[in-house]
Amino acid sequence: MFRYRLAAMLAVLAACLAPVKTAWAILEVDITRGYMEPLPIAVPDFVFMADAQTDVGPLSVVGRDIAGVISADLNRSGLFRAISREAFIRPLSASEVRPDLRIWKAVGAQALVAGRMEQLSDGSLAVEFRLWDVLGETQMTGMRYTLPPRNWRRVAHIIADAVYKRLTGEDGYFDSRVVFISETGLKTQRIKRLTIMDQDGANVKYLTNGRDLVLTPRFSPSQQEITYFAYYNDRPRVYLYNLESGKHEVLGDFPNMTFAPRFTPDGNGVIFSQAISGNSDIYEMDLRTRRVRRLTDDPGIDTSPSYAPDGRQIVFNSDRGGSQQLYVMDRYGRNVDRISFGRGRYGTPVWSPRGDLIA
Repeated sequence: MFRYRLAAMLAVLAACLAPVKTAWAILEVDITRGYMEPLPIAVPDFVFMADAQTDVGPLSVVGRDIAGVISADLNRSGLFRAISREAFIRPLSASEVRPDLRIWKAVGAQALVAGRMEQLSDGSLAVEFRLWDVLGETQMTGMRYTLPPRNWRRVAHIIADAVYKRLTGEDGYFDSRVVFISETGLKTQRIKRLTIMDQDGANVKYLTNGRDLVLTPRFSPSQQEITYFAYYNDRPRVYLYNLESGKHEVLGDFPNMTFAPRFTPDGNGVIFSQAISGNSDIYEMDLRTRRVRRLTDDPGIDTSPSYAPDGRQIVFNSDRGGSQQLYVMDRYGRNVDRISFGRGRYGTPVWSPRGDLIA
């Protein structure tokens, strides 16, 4: 289960906020144990720092929406239990810089996310939050963000990431997106489209029209580009899509089929498979110079490469041993080792972000 322990002499300076006192007792979440008891956390509605003459109009509900997204993000992680707003004794006040932590302790909260907002003269929205250790009665961190009001959902994810990292020590993943292939239409007329959405399922956007088959999309490390496999004009090839410009481009003018692409860890290259005369091998293209290097040269079918996070090794699947199994090689295509020996077929491997597991 969680251990809520005290770390001596650890202080966090809140960025863009008034200086805070050194926190001598900091709440932390230990996620190293097999069974975890979710940490109870309160996320009341963010309140406006507005005077009686200021009309925030449609923005009046944004504070509740931001708190709702933060609570949902933390709940989905399994590490936190957001306390229902119906259990709150009273809402936060816009004048409270330091909330009355006794009230939040009474509802069972061990951590509190207190947020305030301000509509600026240029129409933008300033959102700030402070994370409090309720039992230790200390502020743990805080931030202030300025954004267009339409981006309120994203700032909620960013705040959830900051809370998650401060309490667990691990990077959050809430301000991220998912790229996938969506299928729609009748059973006999299904179409596949390249699609992205926020990690919580919001803001779904189609990137292709469904007229051509698209498969295996992968984000770049910056999440600004996507590489994928498509049958455009009946030619099976790897493509790149830039999310900012909306531009699609083919990855090199190869005469043969290219497929199974992934970005390199630094985002400067794409590793993929190319089929020549019925044999598939693994190649890598440097996106800056467009130079291509061949990494495998084997009679078997080598495909689905995935780099380790540190860029030193590549896992892939191959039938070079008689059945489809997983292999690891160094970044130069040397020192190939087989790592799977079970029954059945092993395919489409991917390295975990930490580099300690392969799925």
